[in-house]
Amino acid sequence: MKNIALLSRITSDPSICHGKPVVRGLRYPVENILELLASGMTHQQILEDYEDLEEEDLFACLLTKT
Repeated sequence: MKNIALLSRITSDPSICHGKPVVRGLRYPVENILELLASGMTHQQILEDYEDLEEEDLFACLLTKT
């Protein structure tokens, strides 16, 4: 049930980022967040760089690839 709530943070709208999945409609594509994580950035570093993101958003992005 918690995974469903997390995944609801991921949205897709043709008028935002060409319909790519994004975090809460904020124009942060999921693939970009995953690239940051894959590059070795910690959750804390990402949250400091992108202040309107929340840690649950990062967990939601990770769920999209499991």
